[in-house]
Amino acid sequence: MFREAASAADAVRAQLECDAAAIATIGAELRRLAPRAVITCARGSSDHAATFAKYLIETRAGVLTASAAPSVSSVYGVSQDMHGCLFIALSQSGRSPDLLASVAAAKAAGATILALCNSPDAPLVAAADLVIGLRAGVETSVAATKSYLATLAGLVRMVAAWKQDAALASAIDTLPALMEQSWSLDWSAALPALESAAHLYVVGRGLGLAAAQETALKFKETCGLHAEAFSSAEVRHGPYALLGPGFPALLFAQRDATRAGIEALGLELARRGVPLIIAGARVLSPAADAAAEAGAVMLPTVDAEPAIAPILLVQSAYRLLVTLSVRRGFDPDHPAHLRKVTETM
Repeated sequence: MFREAASAADAVRAQLECDAAAIATIGAELRRLAPRAVITCARGSSDHAATFAKYLIETRAGVLTASAAPSVSSVYGVSQDMHGCLFIALSQSGRSPDLLASVAAAKAAGATILALCNSPDAPLVAAADLVIGLRAGVETSVAATKSYLATLAGLVRMVAAWKQDAALASAIDTLPALMEQSWSLDWSAALPALESAAHLYVVGRGLGLAAAQETALKFKETCGLHAEAFSSAEVRHGPYALLGPGFPALLFAQRDATRAGIEALGLELARRGVPLIIAGARVLSPAADAAAEAGAVMLPTVDAEPAIAPILLVQSAYRLLVTLSVRRGFDPDHPAHLRKVTETM
């Protein structure tokens, strides 16, 4: 897991070096299609990438984006009208039966299929109209890392090409170098609050919610730590009641309109005595500085365009997770009861 996560920048670099023409063609096709809606379909880490796709597409392309429930087609056998829709299937392996059934149903219902996949010979690739190869190479650790980050990079490139967003395209060109910087950051200050924890909330919002979801899953998979992801708005409802001195929280922020709310939440929690870890807060932010004074651990981050900032946060988190997994007595490469390809029906 350590080696594969460390090599994620190389996967993104390979995308940028090899697939410029293919991405441009996909962008032109999406402008021609002008989809009335976008539907995503994925499981596990790939479904967290789908969350990222929702916020990215809705904020940058202004097109309604929703997640498909694979069981609608694979179990219930119900068809839906998807004419004029873009159906994005995301999968590291491209072999899960329910995902393939959903793609077949969507295609029969009139959708254009875009696949993001790490296996060029996968059935998903053969079934798709448009394909973005992740170029992450062989990934043997059960916990997906480089393939997940490569998926987020592919989504950013797709939206930049679709909307001809020069600023977003320029940001993605800087991503491999920024990922390498993020990998080198020291997040060990978070370890004392996490080594003996039984429960954890990982909190983000907007584009950063997917980073929270992915990190929470990896805490479960690799560290045996019960972690749940929430939006900073949603956590203020019922989940908020559980947080306290024995229940830590990890907050992710990116440089956009959601950051002030994350910082304000951090200050509230720190003042309540919650063991708090924050990544991505503003330097010299009054709320963040006050949270630090109240005991919050402030993790170093690389400042970046908001659409790529969650990629960098997860890259740093992966390194922390490997260390924490070993310290808690686990093998991060071989989580109990799990395997690489989950063949749900």
